[in-house]
Amino acid sequence: MHERHTTARSGPSRANASRPDHAGSGPWRTDPSTLRLLQFTDLHLYAEPDRLLFDQCTRRTFAQVLARAQTQHWPPDAILFTGDLVHDERVEGYRYLRQIVDAIECPCFCLPGNHDRADLLAAEVEPGADRDWRVEPLGPWDLLLLDSTIAGSDGGRLRPETLEQLERYLAAAKQRPALISVHHQPVPVGSRWIDTMQIENGADLMALAERHPQLRVILYGHVHQAFDRQLGSTRLLATPSTCAQFKPASDDFALDSLRPGYRWLELAPDGHLRTGIERLTTETLGAPVRPQRVENPLSGR
Repeated sequence: MHERHTTARSGPSRANASRPDHAGSGPWRTDPSTLRLLQFTDLHLYAEPDRLLFDQCTRRTFAQVLARAQTQHWPPDAILFTGDLVHDERVEGYRYLRQIVDAIECPCFCLPGNHDRADLLAAEVEPGADRDWRVEPLGPWDLLLLDSTIAGSDGGRLRPETLEQLERYLAAAKQRPALISVHHQPVPVGSRWIDTMQIENGADLMALAERHPQLRVILYGHVHQAFDRQLGSTRLLATPSTCAQFKPASDDFALDSLRPGYRWLELAPDGHLRTGIERLTTETLGAPVRPQRVENPLSGR
C-alpha cells in the first residue's frame, strides 16, 4: 500500500483541520543532515506467542510491520515505541520485545502506555523508560519523552512537575527544534469513546507549545488510527497500531478494516518535517481484516 508523503513547514499557520491518512514509501532522502525516525505503537504483545487480540496474533503482526519497515525505511537513526507494548503486562512479553530491540541495532526509546508496567519496561527493555520525562538529544533535535500514564486508569495526565520542568527546558533551548513523544493524545481525535481517555490536562501542554515555537511535533499513539493536525508551529501526529485499528470518527468502540502500520519521520536541522504512514499490504498480512462488533478488551484494567 503506497501512499504519498506530506511535508510540514514551521510558520504562523493556525490551521486546525485534520489531514487524511497520507503515507509514503521508498528510500529515505539522502541528505545526511536529516534525522530519520520510525514510530511503532500499541503493539499489545502477550507472554504467549500465539495469543490473539481481535482475531490477530499481535506478535505476528508486529513482526510483519517491522519487516515492512526494514524493506521500505531502513536504517533509521532511532525508533520510538510509544506505549501499550505488552497487553498482559507480563515479563515474558517485555523480554520478547528486548530480543527484538537488541537485534535492531539502533537507538530505541520506549514509553509506557496504559497497558504497560513501567517498572518491567525499564527493567527488561530500556532503563529510564519509567521516568516521568527525559530528554534524548539526537543530532540537531531534542526528543522529549513524557510519561502520560495514570496508575489504574486508561486515561492520561501529565504531572505538574513534568510540565514545569519541560517549560524550563524549552525556554533554555530555543535554538533546537524539539519533538515530544507521549502515549495518550493531548487533543481530541474525533472519536467520542477514545477521547474520554486523552490527556486530562492536554490543554496545558498545548499552551506550552504555543509559547515555544521550536516545539515542532507532538507524536503519540493510543488511538489506533492516523491523525495529523497543525496547530500553530506544532504538528500533532498519531499513528496506527501494529495490530488492530479503531474506526475514526466513531462515537462508540468500533474496529476499522485498515491494515496495521507504522509512521516514518524525516526531521531536518531547520525544524522542517516530512512524515507518512506505511501499512501492510494485503499480500503481507494475509486474510483481510474485517470490522467486527466486539466487546472492547482494551478498556478496564
